Amino acid sequence: MDEEIRGGKRRGGELFLMDERFQGIKPAPNKILLSSPTMHGDEQHWVNEAFRTNWVTTLGANITAVEDELKEYIGRNEAVALSAGTAALHLAIRLAGKKLYGPPKTKEGTLVGKRVFCSDMTFDATVNPVAYEGGEAIFVDTETDSWNMDPISLEKAFEQHSDVRLIVVAHLYGTPGKVEDIRRIADKHGALIVEDAAESLGAGYCLSEDTPFDKTSRSGDKTIDSKILRQTGCFGDISIISFNGNKIITGSSGGMLLTDSADEARKVRKWSTQARDNAPWYQHTELGYNYRMSNIVAGVVRGQIPYLQEHIEKKKEIYEKYREGLSDLPVKMNPIPGNVSPNYWLSCIIIDPDAMCYQKRADNEAEYRTEPGKSCPTEILTTLSSFNAEGRPIWKPMHMQPIYSGCSFVSANGKDNSRDIFDRGLCLPSDNKMTDYEQDFVIDIIHRCFK
Repeated sequence: MDEEIRGGKRRGGELFLMDERFQGIKPAPNKILLSSPTMHGDEQHWVNEAFRTNWVTTLGANITAVEDELKEYIGRNEAVALSAGTAALHLAIRLAGKKLYGPPKTKEGTLVGKRVFCSDMTFDATVNPVAYEGGEAIFVDTETDSWNMDPISLEKAFEQHSDVRLIVVAHLYGTPGKVEDIRRIADKHGALIVEDAAESLGAGYCLSEDTPFDKTSRSGDKTIDSKILRQTGCFGDISIISFNGNKIITGSSGGMLLTDSADEARKVRKWSTQARDNAPWYQHTELGYNYRMSNIVAGVVRGQIPYLQEHIEKKKEIYEKYREGLSDLPVKMNPIPGNVSPNYWLSCIIIDPDAMCYQKRADNEAEYRTEPGKSCPTEILTTLSSFNAEGRPIWKPMHMQPIYSGCSFVSANGKDNSRDIFDRGLCLPSDNKMTDYEQDFVIDIIHRCFK
């Protein structure tokens, strides 16, 4: 068949209708989504309550309830509801910088002239607050067991940059990273950890016998085979979660900062409301931000919280159905180590190296050529889109981003696992409301890509 149809730069979805591999199927009548909000009705009750009581700004019962319920669920002493996960990350990183290096000058960030070790494979919201505060990110490679920060590469990074005192680590796609190893390394070098748990609310990590974390019971702890399963959001000196529209539960927007320090929580609340001093007039002695969550958004989150476990169970069903349905193809699901309990936020696959067809990516476009028995992320994602289903590439690593092209990247043994996972991996439609028929349709399309 003509290469313009079988592969190369696709000029339009209609070409797939001419490809013999896709004969007999038509685009899905309703778009199959990557991950959209799943609403239940309780959200409207709490939003209406905010309207009824006229508490519609950044104070109100919904905000208080959301903070109380989630700090109890996760197991932290303090929680501060903010306007976005990015706002929570910014204030977490600002707070860590202030703890490490002291108060900044009024017009400067807390990390001016300082370097910070950051997860490489993540959304740029994890890393951007380092730049907000004037710091320089150094990206640490990804390990293949969970697709999160590699402790071996982190240790190598400390060998090269012994002055670093802050680590920003993310849990990718709802699967916790190797938090015990990272904590041991941080403690060894006197570093603080900011934990980006934006994608992993409801996920947990089983503590080992010689864990560097305090085994004193937290409210969010569970017991599995006599081991403590601790919630993500507990492993950073300061941690954050997100309620963005595509997360496991949502407020349409919103985020939360988690800490065990009442003083730190008070400081963040002050910063998030323009850092107004306790004076009878508007007086400010430090820089502030308009970052507080509204009582309306908190009402949506409050209505979602009771359904968190239900959402996780549905996401797990989706993951397992993909795992079974794609088991005969040269692909693997995103890995889940035996000592973690993920929230299965997104189901992903990575194509075996010898099953990759030709694929070339530039900054803003990609091309591929089909080969019998092989495929690539670009082909699968383009095909899914042509048949009205969403997917997306794995997060493009931060060290490959044009905006961070001047930053250092550290990898153990000279490998670049982040680039390899990005090159061969993709995220599949993982929407809670996806039907079995729709998921079978996606699985069928992926099989046809490998014909």
